[in-house]
Amino acid sequence: MSAPHWLSATEIGQAFAAKTLSPVELVTALLARIEALDPKLNAFIRLDAEGAMQAAVQAQNEIAAGRSRGPLHGVPVGIKDIIDVAGLPTTAHSKILVGNVAKADAVVIQKLRQAGAIIMGKLSTHEFAIGGPSFDLPFPPARNPWNREHHPGGSSSGSGAGVAAGLFPLALGTDTGGSVRNPASACGIVGLKPTYGLVSRRGVFPLSFTLDHVGPMTRTVADNALLLDAIAGHDPADPGSAATPARKFGNLLDRGVRDLRVGFIRHFHERDLPAHPEVAAALEDVARVLQAEGAQVHTVTLPTLTEFAGINRVILCSEAWSIHAPWLRERPGDYGKLARRRLLPGAFMTAGDYVGAQRRRAEVIAAVEDRLRDYDVLLCASSMDPSSRMDDPDETARTYPRQARTPFNVTGHPALAMMSGLARSGLPVSVQFVGRYFEDATVLRVAAAYERATAWHKKKPPVV
Repeated sequence: MSAPHWLSATEIGQAFAAKTLSPVELVTALLARIEALDPKLNAFIRLDAEGAMQAAVQAQNEIAAGRSRGPLHGVPVGIKDIIDVAGLPTTAHSKILVGNVAKADAVVIQKLRQAGAIIMGKLSTHEFAIGGPSFDLPFPPARNPWNREHHPGGSSSGSGAGVAAGLFPLALGTDTGGSVRNPASACGIVGLKPTYGLVSRRGVFPLSFTLDHVGPMTRTVADNALLLDAIAGHDPADPGSAATPARKFGNLLDRGVRDLRVGFIRHFHERDLPAHPEVAAALEDVARVLQAEGAQVHTVTLPTLTEFAGINRVILCSEAWSIHAPWLRERPGDYGKLARRRLLPGAFMTAGDYVGAQRRRAEVIAAVEDRLRDYDVLLCASSMDPSSRMDDPDETARTYPRQARTPFNVTGHPALAMMSGLARSGLPVSVQFVGRYFEDATVLRVAAAYERATAWHKKKPPVV
């Protein structure tokens, strides 16, 4: 058996069934690893060691009594610190909310507890999920386990760093402009932004009501499907939630990609935002791998990244201002510099700007829908560059917007980012797969086929 900290959720379940590992042994091993590594990675804002061990004992007793709750029973999960966990602070990594203790679990946490998962604690994020790697906040920023001098992506930074470093096998992140897929790309893991409305956001501190998503972050595609199974479902109290039938998102993972039609959006990384050569080469290799596995790959076009980014910016800034305006007026100095700078433009957006962006949004949605009538999935870049150094704010500011994730927050289609190679620097590069509304299982199917045909998911970061 692999070291406990590198086991996938699927392998953990098998080990529990074979009685070669128990939930208490697993949590004990992970807590020791967290104690040794997290002071150098800063993935956690609040580790709940006592709560995790109590949950491990309960899971162990239930499993021993033959009362398994399913494949995530006894499996540890890390939680981004904008998601409420009852009794723990939800700080959003900000001085504004340092004393904010959640009174109830978010819906996704309720679902994880029902599935028997073990909540390990709250994880670092960019401030209010909109800042960046910042050193002027109450907690230090998370670092990339592939190279601690580089950022791990964001805003779900602690989720990405912790999963990649083997601190926990599963994590929840949120994604408004790419914040699940950015750390997945930077840290070499699998991050899915589900179809808009598939996962409830009730109990999650909002950034942009019509762009926000909660998504699973894992080391394998199969684990991503398992975590999505646990958290998906209609929530009538979330206005954005969709009433869709329950399904098993891993049902298609073994089917391969033979005869699937894949649309490759090359202009995103060739013309709109020319990518680092190693990123571009890795994307071409992904296309070759899928073709070798039997898929049909053809070049397609969509509106430009500039168009998508402009729509996203107006909507996000307008909706975020409606949330943060009172604090920005009364306590502007309690925000970090980056979050304040990114939130303030919302004060100058007009109703006309917002309505215009929403009208153009409908048009670009129609353009993506038109492509997805002819193709089962779309293939494109995620990040255009490997992650930059933490001590180089100018390079971080230059490279952070160089991405192709934002379009699918604007449209709401499911989008998954995963590792597609290692740059000569030793840092991960990535690919993104996009699917039709509520066909998240097909996106996972393509990702699983690529994962089986390559060995990138077996690579482990040096951590420290």
